[in-house]
Amino acid sequence: MKFSTVLSSSLMVVAALAAPTPTVQEPVNAAFEKRASVTDTPVGYASQNGGTTGGAGGTTTTVSSFAEFTAAVSSSDKKVVYVSGPITQAAKQVKVGSNTSIIGKDSSVVFTGFGLIVKGMSNVVIRNIAIAKVLAANGDAIGVQKSTNVWIDHVDVSSDRDHDKDFYDGLLDLTHAADFVTISNSFVHDHWKASLVGHSDSNGAEDKGHLRVTYANNLFENLNSRGPSFRFGTGHMFNNYYNSVSDGINTRQGAQVLVENNVFVDSKKSVYSTDGGFAVATGNDFGSGSNTAPAGTLKTVPYSYTKLDASAVKAAVVGTAGVTLKF
Repeated sequence: MKFSTVLSSSLMVVAALAAPTPTVQEPVNAAFEKRASVTDTPVGYASQNGGTTGGAGGTTTTVSSFAEFTAAVSSSDKKVVYVSGPITQAAKQVKVGSNTSIIGKDSSVVFTGFGLIVKGMSNVVIRNIAIAKVLAANGDAIGVQKSTNVWIDHVDVSSDRDHDKDFYDGLLDLTHAADFVTISNSFVHDHWKASLVGHSDSNGAEDKGHLRVTYANNLFENLNSRGPSFRFGTGHMFNNYYNSVSDGINTRQGAQVLVENNVFVDSKKSVYSTDGGFAVATGNDFGSGSNTAPAGTLKTVPYSYTKLDASAVKAAVVGTAGVTLKF
């Protein structure tokens, strides 16, 4: 063997020994498509008033078109409606009946152009669904009105901020005395006015004593306001991560909110009050923002829950919130 060949081989061995050992790259979303069950139950206010189970134990069906979906969710018979694949339709909100679970089978389930409305119903679960770009003329991405026991979990709701603030409506609006609602593990992003609890200053006669809502483990990102805006009711926000949300939690019209262990990054107003709202804020990381709301009286809630320290919220929420389940 020639000397040059031996030298070349030796250099290759040295280079191989010096090179770093290849590593298996973890996915950006380590919790992506985590297995879940239709019998899972919510934390927060949706766990009260008898609990929220949706259609668990009822009939099951799988749909993949707008017509199939609309027909499947309309009745109040106990039912689980699985959705397979994306559906695009420019249409008004689809009405959802009582005792219904709407479950996206995996991350491919995106509704584009239409949203959901739960009106005058009870015991509804909406999980693992993305909803995008519902024009204002067609309503909110998800609206809950005059309904009790609604659990919205692992949803991804968005539009864009390329248009006027009224080009789209709300992403998650809970109005007209909606009650015992939990929004958890969801990704709320790229929108002007994200989430409204109580739609009008003049609706106190209907709303007072209702609008009990929990927001837990959600990711709010690139929003102008309403994270949420909360009138009259009772709100509990814990372990949410806010990234580039200009106006965060707005408590108003006598609302009492408990704000625990949330994180705010690049937010101008973290927690603030207009028109006489109140807040108790503990364990939060407000970043460059602050809590300027008057001290409230809501220091405890009537359910058990586990909260993380603010320092652990980003790792727990970012990459887990949104359509990250598999059924």
